[in-house]
Amino acid sequence: MARFVKASWPGASRLSGLSNRDRKGCDYQAYIPDPLVGRPVSLSGPEAADVADAERAIIDLDRSSAALANTEALARLLLRAESVNSSKIEGLEVSPRRLLRADVARAHGEDPRDVTATEVLGNIDAMNYAIDSMSYGSAFSVDLLLEVHRRLLEPTPLAKIGGVIRTQQNWIGGSSYNPCSASYVPPPPELVYDLLVDLCNFCGSETLPTVVQAALAHAQFEAVHPFADGNGRVGRALIHMIFRRRRLTTSITPPISLILATIAKDYIQGLKAMCYVGKPTSAQAVEGFNRWIATFASACSRAVSDSLAFERRIDDLQAQWRTRVGRVRADSVVFRLIEALPGTPLVTAAGVKAMLDTSLPSAILAIDRLVRADVLRPSTARQRRQVYEAREVLHLFTNLERQLASPTGDTQTYRVLRTKRMVASTNVTMP
Repeated sequence: MARFVKASWPGASRLSGLSNRDRKGCDYQAYIPDPLVGRPVSLSGPEAADVADAERAIIDLDRSSAALANTEALARLLLRAESVNSSKIEGLEVSPRRLLRADVARAHGEDPRDVTATEVLGNIDAMNYAIDSMSYGSAFSVDLLLEVHRRLLEPTPLAKIGGVIRTQQNWIGGSSYNPCSASYVPPPPELVYDLLVDLCNFCGSETLPTVVQAALAHAQFEAVHPFADGNGRVGRALIHMIFRRRRLTTSITPPISLILATIAKDYIQGLKAMCYVGKPTSAQAVEGFNRWIATFASACSRAVSDSLAFERRIDDLQAQWRTRVGRVRADSVVFRLIEALPGTPLVTAAGVKAMLDTSLPSAILAIDRLVRADVLRPSTARQRRQVYEAREVLHLFTNLERQLASPTGDTQTYRVLRTKRMVASTNVTMP
């Protein structure tokens, strides 16, 4: 049965230099969720209908997008939106232009010199790897989740804890130095591995609707909080891994994190509702489960709606570009660059050459034609490795992001490092 266990936190000495609040010791309660495998699921009528609607919407989005000529560009845009907004939920704020400039610098072997953008790029890479690792019937494993986490933290100062299951007690909210006033304390570290094994076994099953399975897996991952940092982003990547494995999606990544960020309060309350005490068949457990499923299914449906609206705006923009440019062959470098720009709105001549598998002179000529048509504009004054940007795509992406709102609350362990946000320290001993 799901339960809380009591534990004690020792106080720090007066010589530590901490405030009384941070120095105090206390008893606290850590939550231990039920395993997922074999847990009974009771879905009410309205929530079952919400799940069916969400799954149908996601399938329709995936299939309709697969018929478009610029599917790859749209897929890259939506993947970037999902990764950026998953990062925003964790307090990582970066503008589309900053992110893309860092990506261009990285592609040319240069140091982006932008810590936040680099960390968000790591989230994009990890999300990409997570989704690409899945195909119909793929096996889930703890090692796979660890690799996703390793890739997430690889470009950050926390790289040494990437792919490492926590060995300390962590917590959410309250003081940075003790869990005495925490809003949530996950299971003790010695229980984490077995809970992850159970989670992976559950993710490899196909007995539940895909949306229900993804919602349960995400909530369980967040409840376990297996890492010192990066739990939220890996937990949201897990959603898309399940979608891809069950073939609910095959090419498109619905930006569910964008919606979860806009409904931050409901998102957090939905996850809290899953932390019942007692049997999974209790009234509290069933009510909490249906509340979370309703929230998650609604987020999925809205993600599809926002994706379709964004897709229409991108299609309209590309039609305007073709009108400005004039007649070009469908197999020309110019036409193919117009198709690709939504997914890569900042380009260089060398980048276009590699992306479209063409010659450097052809890439330069295509860029020049799009500059004359005001599709691309130089974004820097430099002559060497000039960067060009499709500003109208950046504006669309920025407008999409204005829908966002970020909840607060970061995973903490004893004596965290203070940067722009709280990040967990790795050199402490659990009491």
